[in-house]
Amino acid sequence: MMSNSAQHPSAAPETRGALPGLENKAARPGGDPVQPALDELAAAFEAFKETNDARLGQIEGRLGADVLTEEKLARIDAALDAARTRLDRIGLDRARPPLDQPGLRQDAVASEHKAAFDLYVRAGESAGLKRLEAKALSAGSGPDGGYLVPDTIERTVLGRLAQVSPIRSIASVQQISAAQYKRAVAVGAAATGWVAETAPRPQTDGPALSEIAFPAMELYAMPAATQTLLDDAVVDLDAWLSAEVEMAFAEQEGVAFVTGNGASRPRGFLNYDTVANAAWVPGKLGFVSTGAAGAFPSTNPADVLFDLVYGLRAGYRQNAGFVMSRRTQSAIRKFKDAEGNYLWQPPLAAGRAATLIGFPVTEAEAMPDIAAGSLSVAFGDFRRGYLVVDRTGMRVLRDPYSAKPYVLFYTTKRVGGGVQDFDALKLLKFG
Repeated sequence: MMSNSAQHPSAAPETRGALPGLENKAARPGGDPVQPALDELAAAFEAFKETNDARLGQIEGRLGADVLTEEKLARIDAALDAARTRLDRIGLDRARPPLDQPGLRQDAVASEHKAAFDLYVRAGESAGLKRLEAKALSAGSGPDGGYLVPDTIERTVLGRLAQVSPIRSIASVQQISAAQYKRAVAVGAAATGWVAETAPRPQTDGPALSEIAFPAMELYAMPAATQTLLDDAVVDLDAWLSAEVEMAFAEQEGVAFVTGNGASRPRGFLNYDTVANAAWVPGKLGFVSTGAAGAFPSTNPADVLFDLVYGLRAGYRQNAGFVMSRRTQSAIRKFKDAEGNYLWQPPLAAGRAATLIGFPVTEAEAMPDIAAGSLSVAFGDFRRGYLVVDRTGMRVLRDPYSAKPYVLFYTTKRVGGGVQDFDALKLLKFG
């Protein structure tokens, strides 16, 4: 009797090396890296489907999945994630706005501010910034709290955060100048009715309103530079500072917008009270249960995803999408529909998202992995459901003393966030 590996050539031992069809996909020097990255992703997904089909065939043949096939599938899955990450990085690099756009004219005040800020960063000379901020009657900064960065740097950091921070990229963003943002929301539907052209209009009840507040919390980063870097006139310190703080801000925001408790940080959408979707009430997020603790159902596991999709009202589904971690996405990637088609599909171009049941998938590592009672998958219209609040003005305080011989740049910005429409987001509960 032949062994499993002999019956299934796809599980041969030579697959421990490079995966077929995934080599030689790197972009040529000076060439466009997008198409090679797309080809690599497509080849990885084709190899994933072929290997997963072989694994399912082994299970259906009552032989059990071959160990080598499982190992190969895990390696292809990792290669698929790596290819997806590479494509996202290419799209991110292309989407980053340059600091000095040719069509963007700076007025005299902005140019003076930029020159004074550059002198402060390089040499610690703050007289120019003091004079400018006194002239502008700025009350939000000073020697103890740092100095406002030029508008070009702030716009660049916010523009890049919109690409790097997963929830910010799909949520609504509101800029404010106060300490918090308040908005009134209607509790329940407004009273309406149909009337004839000449018929009297009966008076309707006024809508019941409730107020939601979104306070802006302080977020900081502290990049360090050597004095040699600061003395080098060729180095673009604006670009350096923007690049240093963007990833630090994005990582902290990514966690806070998902699981933040609202104390000294934004409130994440998983921090709100939840209720079964069939009994949904305003002020809570509805969830759909998988029916199995810490797992998808053993039979027809993809059905709960459709239940989640159609648990959202039709008006929100038009612009809805999934949010989940990489490991949850890896588990869902194996699901098929009744016709044998994979529900997960790779993106068709750089800067585009992968899709699940036709809806875009946003990868957020702050989302919990699948576990008993976990809320590992979110679905909804995040543009209407979640609000990010940015207070204008990003500040920098130069500190040459705390970490000699390095110069620290204590950079702060204020940001808040929270759910603004509880009917626009739904969760999948593994329980």
